[in-house]
Amino acid sequence: MANKKTQKEFYAEIREILVAQGREDLAEFVDGRVALLNKKSENKKPTKTQEENEGLKAEVLAVVTEENAKVSEIMAKSDVLKSLSNQKVSALLRMLADDGKVRKVTEGKNTFYVLA
Repeated sequence: MANKKTQKEFYAEIREILVAQGREDLAEFVDGRVALLNKKSENKKPTKTQEENEGLKAEVLAVVTEENAKVSEIMAKSDVLKSLSNQKVSALLRMLADDGKVRKVTEGKNTFYVLA
């Protein structure tokens, strides 16, 4: 699969080609399209699920300690997390690991999480 490009990257390439050909009128049109994309991305607000996940991430962080803990052990420490599925808690931990707030430790077949 080739490198995936964003619309902004495609518009930038198109603009370069148009400027090289002396088509400033079309380059201005491309600039307008990029401005619309920028405006659209500025107005994005988090979805309801994303907002809920932020609260759940805080709950997970409150439970995770300096000691290695499995997902099931983390879930057992909180009533809120007990009501969630193992997959949901794993996804929250993965998001926190991507943010650098927790660290994922793999020992053989076991995966543990610890505060970063």
